[in-house]
Amino acid sequence: MFDAVRNNKKIVQVFLLLITLPFAFWGVDSYVRNMSGGDEVAKVGSITIGQVEFQQALREQQERLRAKLGANFNPAMMETVEARRAVLENLVNQRLLALDLSKKHVTVSDQKLRDTIATIPAFQENGHFSLPRYEAALQAEGMSQAVFESRLRQDLALQQVIGVLTEGALVSRKSAEGVYAVQQEERQVSEVRLGADQYATSVKLADDAVQRFYDSNRKQFELPAQLRAEYLVLNRDELAAQIVVSDADVRKEYDAHPERFRQGEERRASHILIQADKAAGDVVLKAAKEKAEALLKQVKANPADFAKLAKENSQDPGSADKGGDLGYFARGAMVKPFEDAAFGLVKEGDLSGVVQSDFGFHIIRLTGIKAEKARAFEDVKAELAAELKRAEAAKKLAELVDAFSNTVYEQADSLKPAAEKFKLQIRTSDWIARDGKMPPPFDNPKLAAAIFSDDSVKNKRNTEAVDVGGGSMVAARVLDFKPSSLRPFDDVKGDIRKVLSAEEAGKLAEADGESKLAKLLKGETLELGWSASHPLQRGTQGLPPDALRAVFRAPTDKLPTYAGAKLPGAGYVLFRVEKVSRPTIAENDPRLEALRQQYARILAEQDFSAYIAALRKRYDVKINAAALESPKDKQ
Repeated sequence: MFDAVRNNKKIVQVFLLLITLPFAFWGVDSYVRNMSGGDEVAKVGSITIGQVEFQQALREQQERLRAKLGANFNPAMMETVEARRAVLENLVNQRLLALDLSKKHVTVSDQKLRDTIATIPAFQENGHFSLPRYEAALQAEGMSQAVFESRLRQDLALQQVIGVLTEGALVSRKSAEGVYAVQQEERQVSEVRLGADQYATSVKLADDAVQRFYDSNRKQFELPAQLRAEYLVLNRDELAAQIVVSDADVRKEYDAHPERFRQGEERRASHILIQADKAAGDVVLKAAKEKAEALLKQVKANPADFAKLAKENSQDPGSADKGGDLGYFARGAMVKPFEDAAFGLVKEGDLSGVVQSDFGFHIIRLTGIKAEKARAFEDVKAELAAELKRAEAAKKLAELVDAFSNTVYEQADSLKPAAEKFKLQIRTSDWIARDGKMPPPFDNPKLAAAIFSDDSVKNKRNTEAVDVGGGSMVAARVLDFKPSSLRPFDDVKGDIRKVLSAEEAGKLAEADGESKLAKLLKGETLELGWSASHPLQRGTQGLPPDALRAVFRAPTDKLPTYAGAKLPGAGYVLFRVEKVSRPTIAENDPRLEALRQQYARILAEQDFSAYIAALRKRYDVKINAAALESPKDKQ
């Protein structure tokens, strides 16, 4: 919901992403009070950040990563000191900003708050603010109106402070041209790769090298402890499946909220976009508008050519290939100038004039109209029934959590009593490795620690009921256990020999490459079998960053010149730079304006970092390094 506010601020939103805003739930006042609730983790001035708050922030970050990475998420990534420090640094930054807002007496008026809420599309019906939609949206997020408005007020206040920083980030055209020329510079090169495999026959390992590596790195060859477990999950979905909702109840809900099932008018349109940011200079805006007007004349002369002209000229990557088609959309889905123009057209085939928005200049063609209508009861019956079940299940879950926890604890020798009492299915896991990537729900650190605890492994007792996030409580019990063990030397010595030989071959390749590079730079001629000449740019894919940096750091006052770089695990590469070219850029090229804004954003980020650094000095930040260790590190 806050994206609607943040996305309208181009540079400001960068900083809002840099500092997540859970502190806004409580507002500034709460942050100038002691909130430690436990052992001290950090101190900002006289204000304490405690273990309770820190652990909550860790859980929230873990949930964000799980949602972002999906199957690739590994809970172990949050167990490092570096990851935990990053979360704590974020909390410190939040506290610093909150203190500074309080000191500066930055406030947001009630009228500003109301106006902002009214413009959020999620709260609108047919283009206008809808109180029922507002209340329903907050209820779906499990958030009260007071909490949401407090958080939004804090968000808006923060934008005011950050806006001052972003306004000072100015970049001249000349500076942008210089950056563009460097970014787009192209170097014509030939290369020779000295692969590690070419030196394999020259590798000589000491007789005891393999054994010494095994003895010095025994931890690498340990097989972690593994177990199989059975477990119960108590959550809203499990309980919803047990609930029966009558047709009468569903009908009652439908009749009570007719506005929810009213579908506003939708329109289908195609457009041609000529990009030009409103903040761009007059020259850029004038050139873009003139181009759009010229295209409009062509469209009016030959309306059937609209799709062809869109494919050839539109700068909207999402629709250009489809002839500019945007599909059907309702009010609130598009930026306002575009929406007003599209909904202002009368019939299919009508054409707008040139319409300016935050994205540039549009030519809009209306291609379809779906009139407003109400969704029939039969069409929403299943959806409503499921919604009522979930709502009832949420209430029931709150009532059963304590009873579930008590049952698995009091009858700890089996999960069967709890399964029967709460009508839950006992599930069985595959083998789970202690230090490996655990499957859900065992990817929750607290549940993983509980199932691998001595009480669970040795006594085969139920774990406590653990909140694994998403409103789910899980209790588990070990079925089978395999302790950790060391792989025998004879099983791994062949693999070790291959690794050591490859490392030595790589070192030989690097030494030979650096020797050849030194000779080339002295002007000596070497027969190396250079590849065919090909262009390289700074963003070229397929080469390690160090290799690209070596090519573009090579002095070019005299050509050809030479450069070289290590290829991690693969050898060494030599480059012969034969030609250098830098592009010229037209006065009205929109890419230059985009680069200027990007450069300004980088400068603004630097200013923001300096601002945070100054706040740290002003409020005397202290970090308890010992508190950053994960429970696993302390074992």
